[in-house]
Amino acid sequence: MKGKIRLCYRKIITIESMSTWERLVFTDSFTEFKMQAQYYNQAGKYNTFAQLLQNAPNANQLHFLVSGAIVGYVKQLNGIVPDVTNNLGLLFLTFDQFRFEIVNSDLKDIDKHVVAINFYSDELNYLAQIDQYLLTSKTNQNTENMGETLTDLFTISPYLSIYSIQQ
Repeated sequence: MKGKIRLCYRKIITIESMSTWERLVFTDSFTEFKMQAQYYNQAGKYNTFAQLLQNAPNANQLHFLVSGAIVGYVKQLNGIVPDVTNNLGLLFLTFDQFRFEIVNSDLKDIDKHVVAINFYSDELNYLAQIDQYLLTSKTNQNTENMGETLTDLFTISPYLSIYSIQQ
């Protein structure tokens, strides 16, 4: 074993996102953004999230305030990171934390709304790197399987990164 790692997967959701889950996150986060932005834009001078960040004190709190609209959708994932599969095509990566972020938005144009959810995985044993593949095992594995270590082999795909490593 080379150490323990945590991964971060950044899921970006746009108007072009297709799954039902993504569409719900997209529309509900936009609706909540419009509602929460009113407090920071009482004079109605700003249209974009970037303008709010530049001109309205504490507008960076909108990330947190809007995240409330999507927490229920994240809970529906039952602690499994979406999209990240092992070489058998199975979802395997569990997460214990997430962070919601507004990447871009425009109060008058839903097409410009872009959000990201960063999923932080549970701790994994880092066993090896083979070309573009990582070989890991769960740190909390049941040891009653006669000395076997169950592993997952997967590629480091776009938006998946090693978040932390402990030797």
